[in-house]
Amino acid sequence: MVVAGVDEVGRGPLAGAVVAAAVILDPNQPIVGLNDSKKLTAKRREQLAVEIRAKALAWSLGRAEVEEIDQINILQATFLAMQRALEGLAIQPDLVKIDGNRCPVSTYAMQAIVGGDATVAEISAASILAKVVRDAELVALDAIYPQYGFAKHKGYGTAAHLAALREFGATPIHRRSFAPVRQTLAAS
Repeated sequence: MVVAGVDEVGRGPLAGAVVAAAVILDPNQPIVGLNDSKKLTAKRREQLAVEIRAKALAWSLGRAEVEEIDQINILQATFLAMQRALEGLAIQPDLVKIDGNRCPVSTYAMQAIVGGDATVAEISAASILAKVVRDAELVALDAIYPQYGFAKHKGYGTAAHLAALREFGATPIHRRSFAPVRQTLAAS
């Protein structure tokens, strides 16, 4: 049975796209050290991402942009990113395992697994690929908008990010449907 693991990164941040990955691992090329991407150091995630790309039978990324998040809400945008990741796979899976408690509408057989990013190798691999890509995007955005500190907090609503939002206002990469951004815009 061909199993794909799917996970997303970026549901909670106030800025940037939500990025999902779908991964089908090769049972003949196990990858040691797979885990929930949040439990790994940035360096270890980078190392594992290279190995996942090299050894996986198939992998793909999907995303939903800030405008889509604001139009359809973060949950639906997350599902859209997941569907896009699945559509990009070169091999069609028999079963898709999703991290979380809900699955997007799909023609695939799906299983939601709470905490799957720490317990299912395919989901862990997807978690790592998605996080490495999204983190790199936020570091690049930090160069464009240095006053916000994206390289440090990756768009999450930290005290420093909220303070920068109040001081400098929202950028085009901020999610206007999220309350802290909406409130900042209303106050200005």
